[in-house]
Amino acid sequence: MICSASVFAQKDASNIYRKGWIDFNKNGVKDLFEDPKQAVDIRIKDLLSHMTLNEKSNQLATLYGYGRVLKDELPTASWKTKIWKDGIGNIDEHLNNTTFRPQTFTKYSFPYSRHAGAINQVQKWFVEETRLGIPVDFTNEAIHGLANEKATSLPSPISMGSTWNKQLINKAGHVIGREAKALGYTNVYVPILDLARDPRWGRVVECFGEDPFHIAELGKQMVLGVQEEKVAATLKHYAVYSMPKGGRDGNARTDPHVAPRELHQMYLYPFRRVIQEAKPMGIMASYNDWDGVPIIASHYFLTELLREQYGFNGYVVSDSEAVEYVTTKHKVAENYKEAVRQVLEAGLNIRTNFDVPDKFIRPVRELVSEGKFSESKLDSRVADVLRVKFQLGLFDQPFVKDTAAADQIVFNADAQAFAKQINRESMVLLKNTDNLLPLDSKKLKSILVTGPLAIEKNHSMSRYGPSNVSVVNVLDGIKTYLGGSVKVNYAKGCEAVDANWPESEIFPSDITVLEQSSIDSAVLLAQNSDVIIAVLGETEMQIGESRSRTNLDLTGHQLPLLKALYKTGKPIVLVLINGQPLTINWPSKFIPSILEAWFPGAEGGTVIAETLFGANNPGGKLPVTFPKSTGQIELNFPFKPGSHAGQPGDGPNGFGKTNVYGSLYPFGFGLSYTTFSYANLSFNSDNFSAESDIQISLEVTNSGKVKGDEVVQLYFKDEVSSVTTYESQLRGFERVSLMPGETKQVKFTLKPDDLKLLDKDMNWVVEKGSFEVLIGSSSEDIRLKKKFTVQ
Repeated sequence: MICSASVFAQKDASNIYRKGWIDFNKNGVKDLFEDPKQAVDIRIKDLLSHMTLNEKSNQLATLYGYGRVLKDELPTASWKTKIWKDGIGNIDEHLNNTTFRPQTFTKYSFPYSRHAGAINQVQKWFVEETRLGIPVDFTNEAIHGLANEKATSLPSPISMGSTWNKQLINKAGHVIGREAKALGYTNVYVPILDLARDPRWGRVVECFGEDPFHIAELGKQMVLGVQEEKVAATLKHYAVYSMPKGGRDGNARTDPHVAPRELHQMYLYPFRRVIQEAKPMGIMASYNDWDGVPIIASHYFLTELLREQYGFNGYVVSDSEAVEYVTTKHKVAENYKEAVRQVLEAGLNIRTNFDVPDKFIRPVRELVSEGKFSESKLDSRVADVLRVKFQLGLFDQPFVKDTAAADQIVFNADAQAFAKQINRESMVLLKNTDNLLPLDSKKLKSILVTGPLAIEKNHSMSRYGPSNVSVVNVLDGIKTYLGGSVKVNYAKGCEAVDANWPESEIFPSDITVLEQSSIDSAVLLAQNSDVIIAVLGETEMQIGESRSRTNLDLTGHQLPLLKALYKTGKPIVLVLINGQPLTINWPSKFIPSILEAWFPGAEGGTVIAETLFGANNPGGKLPVTFPKSTGQIELNFPFKPGSHAGQPGDGPNGFGKTNVYGSLYPFGFGLSYTTFSYANLSFNSDNFSAESDIQISLEVTNSGKVKGDEVVQLYFKDEVSSVTTYESQLRGFERVSLMPGETKQVKFTLKPDDLKLLDKDMNWVVEKGSFEVLIGSSSEDIRLKKKFTVQ
């Protein structure tokens, strides 16, 4: 039964901290929920027995932090009149100074120790001033590094995906989790497990890539790293979020055209695997629908799949406005109260939105009081939230124990060195005709650095990452690296976009007199330079959340600038700063060297300079396919047989030469300043049962003259199956660092789950038959093949 608030009398909170336990409800008795020696389920059951309807409903809502919903940085007397006087589920992004949002700036975000102390004060209020003292779960964003002022800046997720380095992503998780813990955050919204299968979609920059296995492997490591630091990881965005119709984000975010089998084998695959193998404590439910049913209001997605099949045991939080969209966008509820009922029935635990929590909490109370949502289900939803809080140790140590230690933990020397290394490993060399790269500074007298992205910095900052960080742009990185030994000239050449963009992607704008003058200035300097480094691409204003593209060409007049520079006859290196695959057909054909740098972290300019001049040998691989035209979309990996094929030639139907085929750069592609050879592919047997592990080994050798990294990729083909499967599927990858002439053995294990498909009856099975393993340097550059049989 829901008990009365008068059961316990408030007592002096200063006496609640006892030896080995905390008297949260201030009754002078060690209740079961206060006893660290009791099992978590016993503690949850006991705590629920003490809670009123008001206290339970409050655990189902987020209170957004300072500058969003909270008007106070620290607790005030007025809090006793607010709805959170009865507690709250979590507080999001409190005192973190969010990038590009001045209204959130606060003196308590930095120094780090001050922030940790401020979070402790807020937590202390909830522990001491609410009746039951239930601690708060402090949540924050973290996909570019922790979203707190001057935390460690990491490159964008698409950059991290380009490393193909599982150990590195695990360490990124540790960095994020360690800094979160030191600053007082207990739960971070990371990683994003969405598949970037439509490059027009604005949030491609925030995804690891387009392939489900690649995303699952990296996502698993991120979660393990974060949670080993005793901080919860909350996956996003569950589910089928990244394929809105036409790749449209912004006000669309609906209607993914994804078939049921594809749903499970592609879009749900990373979530299933990461949940089962890494046990994340949180899931963020997305605000799109699938097949006409909003995910947030789907019992199938939030309960049957997530909990009953995948075994998820944490709590589900809504993406902002997901609950509201049930009625305002999807229109499957006649009013907001009915939307609240639907999402609760489906399995939502905590509603998050950028407004007061009252708007959700009060309908919850009404629904329970009116008998429209059962008390037992309410207890179940609350129990999931409490379970995470118990697992995080908040009922044993709700505070940052050593606030001063934050100053030695956050953005320390090790974290800074790591940030630089993950940037290095994310560099992808797309083209290098006649080994123009690396540049030899000893043979150069003058360099032109040009392009609108050469002096840009904002792409290395994100609303989902650290604020107020010191960013090194490409021009400064090159100047610092060369140290005055080579003359470095700079001309912007053009802006990232023209005055009429994005309409100019449909109706191209003429180059104005002023724009032509800027291009001419760059050309003049180019004529007196030994080499041109053109830094082109996108700023954060062309890619990101709610910033989907219609076209994937270089924006504005960047291509005319590049063509004008090309006419000088000088060697050109193109450095791409961008968040999504671009249709760079002309540069790919005519520019000798192209380096894909994505949206790097704060040290991006330094690392790009190191890469251009040979101190860093690029070893990254593309986690997404580069199309030649938006007209080819979808063009991605994996794909079904024939779906990427050309048109018929001779025959009764005549010729079909009406289209352009093939990718510009395939999934898994990336060059190096050295070369690699593969040999001696072997299995532990050629015949296996459906329950067997398959042990695979091969040797890879650095056959070039400099140290380098190779990403060895394992794909497999199911030669005959009961339903159409993918042409080939990624099922293993390892990044290997080799000295010149060095050989290393690389080992993989194919497990039964790796071979499973959904049969005609939608059952996961390993079918008997012949399979082929393909080992290569990309999805198209296959070096070794060998078949095996499942009997």
